[in-house]
Amino acid sequence: MDRFNKYKNSSLIMKVNYGYYRLFNTPLKRILLHSIAAFCLGGGIACAVLFLAGNVNVHKGIGGLETAGLPEFETDTEDSLSTAFTASSGSGPSSGVQASLTEESGAFPSEADDLDAASEVLAQDSYSSSGLDLELCYVPYRVKKGDMIGFIADQFGITQDTIISVNNIHQSRLLQIGQYLKIPSMPGIVYTVRKDGETIATIAEKYEVSANKCSRVNHIDEAKQLVAGTSLFIPDAQLDWVTRQEINGDLFHKPIHARYWLSSYYGWRESPFSGKRSFHSGVDMAAPTGTSIYAALGGTVTSVGFNNVYGNYVIVTHHSGYKTLYGHMSAILATRGQYVDTNTRIGKVGSTGLSTGPHLHFTVYKFGKTVNPVSLWR
Repeated sequence: MDRFNKYKNSSLIMKVNYGYYRLFNTPLKRILLHSIAAFCLGGGIACAVLFLAGNVNVHKGIGGLETAGLPEFETDTEDSLSTAFTASSGSGPSSGVQASLTEESGAFPSEADDLDAASEVLAQDSYSSSGLDLELCYVPYRVKKGDMIGFIADQFGITQDTIISVNNIHQSRLLQIGQYLKIPSMPGIVYTVRKDGETIATIAEKYEVSANKCSRVNHIDEAKQLVAGTSLFIPDAQLDWVTRQEINGDLFHKPIHARYWLSSYYGWRESPFSGKRSFHSGVDMAAPTGTSIYAALGGTVTSVGFNNVYGNYVIVTHHSGYKTLYGHMSAILATRGQYVDTNTRIGKVGSTGLSTGPHLHFTVYKFGKTVNPVSLWR
């Protein structure tokens, strides 16, 4: 009776609490109740979010790089590949893709970012009203997750070389999600006139393409002498295999085929000898003494010897202005004048010269200037 009177005189909160523990008198029952309550709450929040999202006017919330329209490409007169964006000098495209991007409203079609829609547009050649000039048009494409240059090229019916050349891509492995690419309406590459006096006819002959088509695309007579630095779009042309391998990072093989670790990278570092900031002209590949060293690319051995810094070293001269240096060897296995390939052993890992332990110092030169070897090897 006292217990009933105590319950009757208690506050509402105490009554609810008492009833809760009487009904859910075990931990298992309370866990089950809490789970059901959490599920219902989450479902309610999700429904509210979906309802609100469905009533938002998406056309008022677009901005920045999330738009599907054409980004503004600034023309840099010092960048030959950027000037190619306006390869049709004087008169711009009068039909096709470019015309659709200059509507009175100033808005750009949302289909510009859609692969299928753009591919259909680019599948047709656009001609000027005169019927003589073949118009070169561009559409933008924004790189998505999982994209590769080859995949994008296939979708637009052009070549990988076209995307690489037009967008001045130096390393295809560094393609970034969200990056905008210019996609031309036909396959080809950008060419910069190297010396005064070149003509469309001589350039077309070099790349084994149609001089007539090249003339129509660039609105330039085949026989007109061009000035050095002029940029042209050469339809149907391809990059040479050396340039393609450089960009794809497949030109060189690693000079050590066994296990190693990069103990020092290319670029600025703290000197292990003086502690001062210094520039490291190659990469150091640490491996046990005696590990075989191979030529990174086919070529001719042009120098062997000993140097106070590099110790026992070998220099191999390759095509296209490339040379490679291999230093700190414990033994030299190549001779001057010998032709070597990627399966030729030219030395053994050591610690001769200025060295803190057994490793290979590997430097790549192009026309006398060092480049990062890691960006060039497969």
